[in-house]
Amino acid sequence: MSNEFIFANEQPEPESGKPALPKNKWKILIVDDEKEVHAVTRLALMDVVFEGAGLEFISAHSIAEARSKIDEHSDLALVLLDVVMETDDAGLQVANYIRKEKGNQQARIILRTGQPGQAPERAVVLNYDINDYKAKTELTSQKLFTSVMSALRSYRDIMQVETQRRQLEQRLQRIQRLLQDDYPQAAQAVQQLLEKEAS
Repeated sequence: MSNEFIFANEQPEPESGKPALPKNKWKILIVDDEKEVHAVTRLALMDVVFEGAGLEFISAHSIAEARSKIDEHSDLALVLLDVVMETDDAGLQVANYIRKEKGNQQARIILRTGQPGQAPERAVVLNYDINDYKAKTELTSQKLFTSVMSALRSYRDIMQVETQRRQLEQRLQRIQRLLQDDYPQAAQAVQQLLEKEAS
């Protein structure tokens, strides 16, 4: 694979100071059969820190390896997914595995392809639950950074909503247990609250 299919050329930007090492990391799964793509993706994103946490890179080079890593890491924030690997639709099979077989709606999926004709963008976006679609020939280091940051923000927001939903569910379950196990006191407490609100 020629270098122009890894990243397009761009002007370098001046470096700011290195951020402090984070305590936790956002997990990013890179699925691509080209070793160079893994290496250059890690290089482009190695210093990225989002909300005090850096990135943990996990690599897979085939459908089977991708499935194994997905099974092993249920907390993936982002999947950078090549379309064409051992088959023309390998990446699409992986996307379906994440969404349909594992039921993971939280992880963000960015499809990257060196052969857009094999998986036309409109058809892929309509038929598969992915979050972004990028041609490798157009993907500069800066554009990759922007896409990754956007995906991480979306993942963060989704997980915050999920956490709030679980907390609310736990509160409702506690109230339900209280009403079931000790209804008279619960009823009296509810009545007092209602009277307080009315006064």
